[in-house]
Amino acid sequence: MSENTELAGLYAVIEESSRLAGVTCSRDTVWPILTAYADTLAQAVVAFRVATGERNAGDFDCRFTMLPKDLDPYAVALSNGLTPKTAHPVGSLLQELHREFPVQSSGIDFGVVGGFKKTWSFFPTDDLQSLSRLAELPSLPDSVAANLDFFTRYALADRVSLVGIDYPNRSLNLYFGAAPADVFRPEGITSILRDAQLGEPSERLLRLGAQAFGIYATLSWESAKVERITIAAMTPDPTTLPVRIEPKIEHFVKNAPYSTDDRQFVYAITSSPKGEYHKLQSYYRWQPRVENILLVSDHQ
Repeated sequence: MSENTELAGLYAVIEESSRLAGVTCSRDTVWPILTAYADTLAQAVVAFRVATGERNAGDFDCRFTMLPKDLDPYAVALSNGLTPKTAHPVGSLLQELHREFPVQSSGIDFGVVGGFKKTWSFFPTDDLQSLSRLAELPSLPDSVAANLDFFTRYALADRVSLVGIDYPNRSLNLYFGAAPADVFRPEGITSILRDAQLGEPSERLLRLGAQAFGIYATLSWESAKVERITIAAMTPDPTTLPVRIEPKIEHFVKNAPYSTDDRQFVYAITSSPKGEYHKLQSYYRWQPRVENILLVSDHQ
């Protein structure tokens, strides 16, 4: 099968998935991204994301992960005109990160309307990194160092497993692997959100914590505050989770395409200053090793 045939097949799946989410896919946006990363996609894990809330309206996100560790996904995006060059520190952070830290694999996010959005850098599961070391990178937001005590209080500061860089929004996602069980208990979630000045968690968020494996934070260059906290659970069937699934997400769960025998989803609830919103990541092309890379087994 030719490369173009494979890309055409993947594009058709992206287009179908977008339609399920009520979003019209732009070929002019998506096809250049597929061709830019074509050499790396054969082995990539492919996932789609639907979400509620105002900030997620009007687009449908795709995620390619398990890309080669020696790949600079941001450099690929720049060289193919997928994102504008910038003098902002967001544009130099990935190169610093990959130069100074052990990166096991990479990934990207893009919207079928908005285009290229994020890069992902995964650290080895047996070599999680510390925020204090990350804070030494010249391009890292000052908000990371400003919140070092906060993350240390919850035994998260030395457990960074994954770094996401959001270029349009100029923000940073920090994922914490093998987080202590206390973090996911109701009192732990409540304390973290209060400490971060994000308000009280909903009952749905507290119930999701009982089956959660992941916690991550969003920070930016513009503010010293933790902007968002997200709790995530992995499941082969989101309808079995102890939370009420939003209708938009339930529709996608029931109809989302997949190409591997195992169906897997990550269901997450994010706490933000404007309230909570829900996200579902549906794996189209799943690999069992993803569970190990995300350290799911530590809490399930």
